[in-house]
Amino acid sequence: MNRHIELMSPAGSYESLMAAVKAGCNSVYFGVEQLNMRARSSSNFTLNDLRRIAEIGRENQVKTYLTLNTILYDHDITLMKSIVDAARESGITAVIAADHAVMNYARKIGMEIHISTQANVSNIDTVEFYAHYADVIVLARELSLKQVAEISREIKRRNITGPSGRLVELEIFAHGALCMAVSGKCYLSLHSHFASANRGACIQNCRRSYIVTDKEEGMEFEVDNEYIMSAKDLCTIDFLDKILDAGVCVLKIEGRGRSADYVYTTTKCYNEAIEAWLHGEYTPEKVAGWKAELETVYNRGFWDGYYLGRTMGEWSDEAGSKASKKKVYLARGVKYFDKLQVGEFLLETHSLSVGDEVIITGPTTGYVQMQVSELRVDDKPAQKVEKGTHFSMAVAGKIRPSDKLYKLVPSK
Repeated sequence: MNRHIELMSPAGSYESLMAAVKAGCNSVYFGVEQLNMRARSSSNFTLNDLRRIAEIGRENQVKTYLTLNTILYDHDITLMKSIVDAARESGITAVIAADHAVMNYARKIGMEIHISTQANVSNIDTVEFYAHYADVIVLARELSLKQVAEISREIKRRNITGPSGRLVELEIFAHGALCMAVSGKCYLSLHSHFASANRGACIQNCRRSYIVTDKEEGMEFEVDNEYIMSAKDLCTIDFLDKILDAGVCVLKIEGRGRSADYVYTTTKCYNEAIEAWLHGEYTPEKVAGWKAELETVYNRGFWDGYYLGRTMGEWSDEAGSKASKKKVYLARGVKYFDKLQVGEFLLETHSLSVGDEVIITGPTTGYVQMQVSELRVDDKPAQKVEKGTHFSMAVAGKIRPSDKLYKLVPSK
């Protein structure tokens, strides 16, 4: 099938950025400083990182998108303009915006714009309005696939083009955390802690357990069956064919606050699923494999969102992740021997054995996952190494002193 589908991955750190690149993403999105929807929950980049991020993107033919999608106040305008200016000068591909002030300024200086889901675009006339500013529009998360397909067909029928002259492209969230509020516009955190979710400062009240109080007698009951405001994570891998058939051009993975293993695994699975769909090889057997792999990294349980016509969410029944595997920190990188393709490590905690499944992450290395086939101590084979030991093992790809080695083990 002669059609390009863009897979967009989250990058909250250089480790995650390089993991996304290695896993086959077409684009990454990230935040700098404040003024983005993950200002509190992820370790954002700074303005000084923009040039390096753009370089990494160009080197790997990956587009780079800067999120500037919070509500802005008058005192934010100067900062916003300096961020957009820096993004343009550094060669960042586009900014993702929800506030009209960002759209207005970015258009004035010739910076490409994408419309954020925070704009809650839910109909074709709103698409037509934003087409004056953007070539790519992220639709509201609450739309069904039927509604998405109708909007896609109407874009073609009306010939709605963006600033580039191309037909407007539709983007949707394909995987990751869902907020209970309409397209993420929540005010709970603002009311309880004066920390606005719409300014990137959400404290995630919805992810907590609650006690209900009888106002007449003061009797209290703990809501113990479900975290009644904490939605399960979105997963669309088992109906990705329907999403792509609906005319979606860009698939977005949520997770700028997530670690490199999450970014790598989700990107890899969706990249493989897109390729399978394009080549007529998208099968239930492959879907089952991808779903099992996605369950190994952070998730709150999965559901299909509103795409298939649901009118109410599915809620988590426990706090935190339901990942089937967890990572245990073991060692740090010491040296890499290029000719031998062998890495040396210092085991700082626990033990490591031949046959263990491990991952290596680092700002330049990104993400490596492998099974330990051989361990050597003082150049002699070893079946197991203990805490405090310098050891070496074969690694396909250079490792660095800043890298960390983890063992993957079952969560339960």
